[in-house]
Amino acid sequence: MIFEQIATGGCQSYLIGCTETHAAALIDPEVSQLDQYLALAARDGLHIRYLIDTHTHADHFSGTHTLAKRLHAPVVMHRNSPMPFVDMRLGDGEMLMLGRMRIEALHTPGHTRDSMCLRLEDRVFTGDTLLIGGTGRTDLPSGDPLALHDSLFNHLLKLDPALKIFPAHDYKGRKSSTIADELSSNPRLQYTDPAAFAELMNTLNLSMPTHITEALRVNMSGGKSVSQMLDEAAASVPFMSLAALKARVEQADTSLIVLDVRERDAYEAGHIPGARLLPRGQLELRVNQELPDPTRRILACCEIGKVSTLATATLREMGFAGAVALDGGMKAWREAGYPLKTGSEP
Repeated sequence: MIFEQIATGGCQSYLIGCTETHAAALIDPEVSQLDQYLALAARDGLHIRYLIDTHTHADHFSGTHTLAKRLHAPVVMHRNSPMPFVDMRLGDGEMLMLGRMRIEALHTPGHTRDSMCLRLEDRVFTGDTLLIGGTGRTDLPSGDPLALHDSLFNHLLKLDPALKIFPAHDYKGRKSSTIADELSSNPRLQYTDPAAFAELMNTLNLSMPTHITEALRVNMSGGKSVSQMLDEAAASVPFMSLAALKARVEQADTSLIVLDVRERDAYEAGHIPGARLLPRGQLELRVNQELPDPTRRILACCEIGKVSTLATATLREMGFAGAVALDGGMKAWREAGYPLKTGSEP
């Protein structure tokens, strides 16, 4: 078996491959690590045939949908997954053929209704069902502490105690454990009575994941996160430095249109001398009136550089091939002590 474990903060992803056929599967990929996964697969000569999520993630952004479009590989989840873009839905005990290897799906609801673990040879990928020294939480959408107790004590923990476990999360730098070790040392697994276990899980009072609403929206719809949209926009546009723009402003360079895409109050409080105001929310509606010549070179700026990056990508999509974004924003411009003009005039 070819095996790679990739950590992204506390998130754990796994690339597994057959040494004979080089067929591979990627388990619980995180969207910010896509290039890393592809580089590892290329290094080992692997062909990624399956993209698997062990459950609907609420605390990070899954990379399965994006990779599926890039690799033309199926997204695999449990039958109960709410995702509309899942290509292959597994039931309890069903298997994927990965070259000479077999990946068996074990339905383990509790953390979410669609949670599953994946058994492969000497190991089990436990998702958020069983963690090292803990378990998945049950207070997120479709969580159920009694279902998690049943999944653990009547199913997962009855497997061979020697099996290694590889969870979808670990925040202490630990890579793996075994079922035997968890049975003996995991504090949550000492609550063998269902009612006592449920009471424990219901009184943990854990804080909500930072991006839970956005993560659930993205992971359940196949849409994009704001961060992903920004990354894609940044990869499609050129940038100009603060110093380069300052030099053009001092030279009164009229070949460059500086377009401030903030709201009017922010613009009037202080803007780059000569900059025009065109708020991002009005860009598409007013662009023909404000920018009639698509051959002009245009630089978009905003407060911290994110909105202007999106605006520049939009301008380039609309045919303004000379559009560039400011590397930084008005905050950095002010902190550098560069010239400002107040009021409604450019």
